[in-house]
Amino acid sequence: MKNFFSYFSKFNQKKIICFDGGGVRTIAALVFLKKLEAESGKKVADIFDMFIGTSAGAFNAACFAFGGFSADKVKKYWSKSYLDKIMKSSFFWDKASLIQARPRYESEGRAELLNQIFKSNTLKESNKPFLCYAYDIEKRTHVVFDTANTPNTLFTDAIAASSAAPMYFPTHQMRDKSWMIDGSIVSNNPTLIGYSYSKKILEANNIKILSLGSGLNKKKIKGDISTKWGGVGWLRNDIIGMLLDSEIHNEISNDFFSENYLRINSSLGKINKFLDDDSEENLERIHLMGMDWWTNYGEKALKFIDS
Repeated sequence: MKNFFSYFSKFNQKKIICFDGGGVRTIAALVFLKKLEAESGKKVADIFDMFIGTSAGAFNAACFAFGGFSADKVKKYWSKSYLDKIMKSSFFWDKASLIQARPRYESEGRAELLNQIFKSNTLKESNKPFLCYAYDIEKRTHVVFDTANTPNTLFTDAIAASSAAPMYFPTHQMRDKSWMIDGSIVSNNPTLIGYSYSKKILEANNIKILSLGSGLNKKKIKGDISTKWGGVGWLRNDIIGMLLDSEIHNEISNDFFSENYLRINSSLGKINKFLDDDSEENLERIHLMGMDWWTNYGEKALKFIDS
């Protein structure tokens, strides 16, 4: 009888995958998933029952959920040619100044790519359950978009809202006239939010979670020097990165979910901490970080998806 219930529990088990935000650094997650597909012989879109992400991670999650794309196809949308279109600099951007009067990039290139992939499809037309979130600046609250509770939201709107990173892209206006910015303002690690919603959406309690980060900036900050910093000094020394560091969510998840949770992440090393460095050298370093992740976590990931 015990074996029967054990089998029944496994049969009803659901798997979700969560993507952190992190701009171009999220490419590392796709490198890792390419290896997972190659080694397992299974597509990511088939392995997981729900796809969750924020900011750049929302785009990756949506490509898998809506299109059932392979990891290789999603990664191609992060190639240099696409990045050059997405990150079209604002005419007013002054690279010599830290404090900018306007967002660094215009929205047109990003909107064009989203329209190319998702067209006028709404979340209810997704092949698999999907979730992302943003922050409503007028109501001063987080907003969750998902296939069950906001089915009529356009994919293009949900992703543009979730990835409207302050200072990088303009605030995004939704069809209902609300104004949204990047979901990473709420949390850059969507694991706990995703799990909370997935229980109801998937109608399951036995849920396994694969969580993919985008690298951690662990460069030491000298405390005595920091005492002299004002706004500009903190901006120069990655205060935004500190605010977006959601690794406490990883610690909570690891303790709470135990063997049903696997987190893939590491220190950035020599990768640029900024989210938009698409130089050849930096993209290569991001690729290598993804390969290092496979070396360190690949065997665990294969066991994780099969158990």
